[in-house]
Amino acid sequence: MFADIVSNLSLGLSIAASPEGILFLLIGAFVGMIVGLFPGFGPAAGIAVLIPLTFGLEPTIAIIMLAGIYYGSMYGGTITSILINTPGESATVASTLDGYPLAQKGRAGPALVMQAVASFFGGTIGVILITALAPSLASLAASFGPSEYFLIIAVGLLMLTTMMGDNKFKGFISALIGFAVGTVGVDVMSGQQRFTFGSPELIGGVYFVAVAIGLFGVGELLHCILNGQHREPAKKLRISFRDKEFWPSKQDYYESRYTFWRGSIIGFIAGVLPGSGATLGSIIGYSVEKKIAKDPEKFGKGEMRGLVAPETANNAASAGAMVPLLSLGIPGSGATAVLLGAFMMWGLQPGPLLIVNDPGFVWGLIASMYLGNMILILLSIFAIPLFVKFLDVPYVNVVPVIVLLCVIGAFAINASIVETWILVISGLIGFAMKTYGYSPAATVLALVLGSMAEETFLQSYIISDGTMSLFWERPVSLVLSIVLLTIIAVPLTVATLQRYRSNRMFSSDDKA
Repeated sequence: MFADIVSNLSLGLSIAASPEGILFLLIGAFVGMIVGLFPGFGPAAGIAVLIPLTFGLEPTIAIIMLAGIYYGSMYGGTITSILINTPGESATVASTLDGYPLAQKGRAGPALVMQAVASFFGGTIGVILITALAPSLASLAASFGPSEYFLIIAVGLLMLTTMMGDNKFKGFISALIGFAVGTVGVDVMSGQQRFTFGSPELIGGVYFVAVAIGLFGVGELLHCILNGQHREPAKKLRISFRDKEFWPSKQDYYESRYTFWRGSIIGFIAGVLPGSGATLGSIIGYSVEKKIAKDPEKFGKGEMRGLVAPETANNAASAGAMVPLLSLGIPGSGATAVLLGAFMMWGLQPGPLLIVNDPGFVWGLIASMYLGNMILILLSIFAIPLFVKFLDVPYVNVVPVIVLLCVIGAFAINASIVETWILVISGLIGFAMKTYGYSPAATVLALVLGSMAEETFLQSYIISDGTMSLFWERPVSLVLSIVLLTIIAVPLTVATLQRYRSNRMFSSDDKA
């Protein structure tokens, strides 16, 4: 088996490492980073816009370039999350929680380097796992139905508690806002419109990007202006590769040594499951890291592990998403759906026979992902001084540029003014949340996961004729149900035992 893997990778490298392959991989990776820098644009839009430029190319080279845009955007999307607290897409929302505070503490350089290293590590681990486990994982993913997806999403929703900050009540209210916004659109059961107010643009629901840009980007700007930050002089950061302040410390790497592995494994598993992908992977990766940390109070205040966990997870998930796409023809996200369309344009039919009928294409694409991660880590690190110069610009001059980018990003979603109004309203809500201690992250994540949970739950309900038996009749569902109940029961049991011990100690002191 190992000999087959080496032989297949050699075949793939002979295609991906050709001068033409390297050239278009470099173009795709660079464009992907730029796409990630523009809030709201996203890899799906970037791939769709550039598909016409690949006409005339050999199919494998064309897909290598488009795939480079896909996973390259995961690198670039975190740069704005760190520097201006504006995630480019939902997969980088969790990265803002500690990435932006790190930049505010004067550690923008180390944060950007560490996100590049974490992205490289997660992406590379993901590709290694694809190489070794793709056939087995594809058959496992094929056995998943709506009930399994709902239970996985339910685990992600439970992890929302880690995004809610110190005030759980305000965090709960923040999540409810996200769930409420997620109900806009068409009811899955009846097909009736809900809360669309007669607007055809809202029939498909409220797209999370406009909400995320408003809550994080515009809301943060308004809050900074309220605090007078626009009157402060520029930070004038002067960092270079020779400065110690540019690089993460040995302690950063030491404390994150297990985080790299945990985030990568969690993200890859999430990526393999169609419909979950990088967003759920980054959420669970961050939440697990905070849950098991001995010092969870540091998270959200500029903790490097809080940046490494979602970054390794979302890049490993972008690799994992290739498993169902190549082996089953099932796209797990908007970007992979566009890639699926590109496959078909060149007469390639993803599915179990693809690797048999066209091994050069499949292994050329997989080999290009190894090379792409190497290219992207170099691009990311060597461009950091340029990115950090953004902080040298006086804040009063940065504000209109960020607002313009936010408006363009929101409008570009569907070329509709409705998304722009959603951006404005979300910005005002985000400003109020920031001012009064609510959690914008919980709102966005509840919006993303809530609609997915509703859809998969109702599908399970319909399939089981209203008995909900799918959740314990199917073996995988039963295991996931037990895991879900365990996650709920363990904290309650621990809290009960702690109260019991405290009461016993209190009673003993009274008797003494």
